[in-house]
Amino acid sequence: MRQTPVYYYSSKSGMVKQFANNLNRPVFDLSERDIRTSVPDGPWVLLTPSYKTGNVDNDTIPEPVKRFLKNPETRRKMVGVMGSGNRNFGAHYQAAARQIAHISGRPVLFEFELQGTQWDVEDAQNILNDLDHELQRAHKE
Repeated sequence: MRQTPVYYYSSKSGMVKQFANNLNRPVFDLSERDIRTSVPDGPWVLLTPSYKTGNVDNDTIPEPVKRFLKNPETRRKMVGVMGSGNRNFGAHYQAAARQIAHISGRPVLFEFELQGTQWDVEDAQNILNDLDHELQRAHKE
């Protein structure tokens, strides 16, 4: 069965990268130009951090994520969004994932704080496995 790949962006802290690599499925780092300029070959999930801390002039969506989503074909193939955030951001917690989901009409599949916990990884793995099964079922119909 095809595992839905996760395309992610991680800051220098590496927390999102660590989470993505623990998902045990194909993951692609949007900080790499060749990945950011590619087009996924099928359904995919976005994993993005949020950085907005209350400054209204501070855009919450990381630039590499914006660049990747500029391609209409890439956007069409996105099936969901996962987000990493910091509860210290208050109302802006998970702002990037929620904004992208709202604009794209795709669901927020999972949210976690900072690098997440082992339970967050397990929950995300279960959600993605269920998504894989649902996409396979829908493809057969």
